[in-house]
Amino acid sequence: MKTDFFIYRHAWRYNFAPDKEPELTDAECLELLKSGGFLVRNTFDFDQKEKSYFWYIIKDSFGGLEEHSSNERRKIRKSLNYYDYKIIDFECVKDNCYPILKATFDDYIIKDRKMTKFIFDSYMNYCNENSHDFWGIFNKQNNQLVGFCTIHNWGCSCEYGVNGIYPEFKHNSTYPFYGLFYKLNEYYLGEKKFKYVTDGSRSVTEHSNIQPFLIQNFKFRKAYCKLKIHYKWWFGIIVKILFPFRSLIPNKSVKAILKMHEIALKF
Repeated sequence: MKTDFFIYRHAWRYNFAPDKEPELTDAECLELLKSGGFLVRNTFDFDQKEKSYFWYIIKDSFGGLEEHSSNERRKIRKSLNYYDYKIIDFECVKDNCYPILKATFDDYIIKDRKMTKFIFDSYMNYCNENSHDFWGIFNKQNNQLVGFCTIHNWGCSCEYGVNGIYPEFKHNSTYPFYGLFYKLNEYYLGEKKFKYVTDGSRSVTEHSNIQPFLIQNFKFRKAYCKLKIHYKWWFGIIVKILFPFRSLIPNKSVKAILKMHEIALKF
């Protein structure tokens, strides 16, 4: 079981498609926590019929340009005129994409999260060519790599992972993300016939607007599920002590943990 989970920011997370994640017992969570980490985040009953307080953002069909409004079609076509979107190799991302991701983070509305070379390298060490695809966004005028996206590929479904683009292209009315997500949906849902694609679970940091963007413009939807959090005993005590004061705590990382705790309590 341990090989099915990995530690991300001191939290154990499931490493495969969310529709495959089982409900863990207390004993199984304790076994994971013996190997490190402060908590186990366990989501299960993926895409249940009942609405809940936790979800994944998914899309499970592809309707081509016809599923978009005329304004969305215009932006997609414009982006495809300006950019090429194609799969690139691991080394290309590792060698060229840190400056892109750093510039992307610096451009976020909420600027409390910084991208460093250490964080980027740590993420790239987690990725590999057997489990991930990598897409590049190239400026057609000079073939410059101006953006990228990582894809965690599970074979029958996938997760759209880290993405970035130089801010000057994001803000010059060429709509690069419209073209990117259209081409990703076309490839994985239209050509590969995947069961679904996801942009991950409900965001508790809200440092970017990508999930509302996908729901509004690309027909993504909420796949509701259940959430349980299991803490290492001393960390659980800290969370419970801090929880009543969550609105007064300025640290964004701590606030995110307390927000996740608040959501889990509703289950």
